[in-house]
Amino acid sequence: MTQTVLITGGTGMIGKRLTQLLQEKGYEVAYLSRKQESIPNVKVYRWDVEKNWIDEKALVNADYIIHLAGAGIADGRWTDKRKQEIIHSRTSTIELIARELQGRPYKVKAFVSASAIGFYGADTGDKRLTEQNSSGSDFLAHVTRHWENSSELISHEGTRTTKLRIGVVLSSTGGALPQIMLPIRWGIGAPLASGTQWVSWIHLDDLCRLFITALENEKWHGVYNAVAPSPVTNEELTRQIADVLHRPLWMPNIPGLALRLLYGEMANVVLGGNYVVNQRIKNETDFQYQFDTIHQALADIAEK
Repeated sequence: MTQTVLITGGTGMIGKRLTQLLQEKGYEVAYLSRKQESIPNVKVYRWDVEKNWIDEKALVNADYIIHLAGAGIADGRWTDKRKQEIIHSRTSTIELIARELQGRPYKVKAFVSASAIGFYGADTGDKRLTEQNSSGSDFLAHVTRHWENSSELISHEGTRTTKLRIGVVLSSTGGALPQIMLPIRWGIGAPLASGTQWVSWIHLDDLCRLFITALENEKWHGVYNAVAPSPVTNEELTRQIADVLHRPLWMPNIPGLALRLLYGEMANVVLGGNYVVNQRIKNETDFQYQFDTIHQALADIAEK
């Protein structure tokens, strides 16, 4: 019998690729969306978070739920209003699903939520971070704490719940990488600030495979660092991109002050860094990465 995966935030970069891989495996995919839209081979259900309303058929038909919904962290300067939107878009959506599941005989077997390595703080230097490390104290850490705490509402309803703390996602279709690659293609790329800040990354396909594994494997629960095994510095990432694009790097590093003037507090996302270790995936699972080195990942993306 065909099983259905209900995805929030399904039209984003991760959701689109995840949909493809799920359908290749024989799953039916459905989306929860704020607007009525037609998407080939995907059933779209409506919800209105502000009105606390959800089409109950979405949950009646769901065997699994993947939560990706959330306003983009880097889509605008972090005004007070924008900060509230970033938090609210992640937490209120989960709270609505949890309320709908409460006391109802739904068949949902597992709930997998996106989270982020921002949980540890925007800049943790050279410290090796595992799932056992505590949360940071800045805005990104504040967001992810609330995000993950909201997911616990699903767990309290008796549904197996997994949270993936996602690193920098590498893809040709979105995220940070195309923006980083563009000036390098033009021959004017350069590392940011000192270039020594760590980038804990993951190839989009490996991330989507982690989501699917977390759905299918009943042993997966709690928090996992969704990063590749080998973090790199910003300078190394820049040099590896230049290498796969066959472009020179001759520009001086871009000053951190310039980035702060341009982006404000949001500059912490690129000026900071985290060395995040995928300890639970490595020690407790048999998950095998397709792209476990930065060169492998970038070479694959550059070909697309």
